Amino acid sequence: MAGDPELRHQWPKVRNAMRYRASMQVRAYWEALRKGRLAPLRSEIDPKGISGALGHAFILERTGPLVARVRLLGHQLAALFGSDVRGLPVTALFSPEARLQVAEAIEQVFGKPEIAELWLTEAAGSMRRLNARMTILPLQSDLGDISRAIGCLETDGWMGMGTTPFTLDRVVTTPISVDLPAGEPLAAASGLAEDQALFHHAPPTKRGVPHLRLIRSEE
Repeated sequence: MAGDPELRHQWPKVRNAMRYRASMQVRAYWEALRKGRLAPLRSEIDPKGISGALGHAFILERTGPLVARVRLLGHQLAALFGSDVRGLPVTALFSPEARLQVAEAIEQVFGKPEIAELWLTEAAGSMRRLNARMTILPLQSDLGDISRAIGCLETDGWMGMGTTPFTLDRVVTTPISVDLPAGEPLAAASGLAEDQALFHHAPPTKRGVPHLRLIRSEE
């Protein structure tokens, strides 16, 4: 690769794909579920569809203008923050100067709706460099309103307990194209019930330690 200019040009894209595989899995699953609609239903989410990304996944609920609270999250994210963030606004995970921009980006996820991708860095003062990528994708309730979102947060760096708040490097929001046959309803109820938990206990490993820990709050 060192002697091939074309391969050197492509390497950053390949490296990013290797870094953020869980985000790619969640995005691909979301796209497959929505089938041309603005967004899939929250009740259609099946944990088996994102089995390789569950530790990095989360569910948000919009509870007011510019407010989205963490309802469910994977065990790796619980370890990352070192405390129970369920019920907190997702902006609480960010430094104060980044919170308004983050809230506005997430509001576009629910309002338009759009897809939001946020590139993050651990706030100043940390003893280590920790970059991260957060992807947020809208979900419909069974009534058809966009009031939930599924997301994925992956880090590129050492992932330890008690991470300091993230700062925001950049945000990209992407409009969602709708491609439905004429007369087909936007939402078609199927799959799991709305109050079904996203994360489930997995069978114990040989050492008796669960591979996936349940982290949830009531929706």
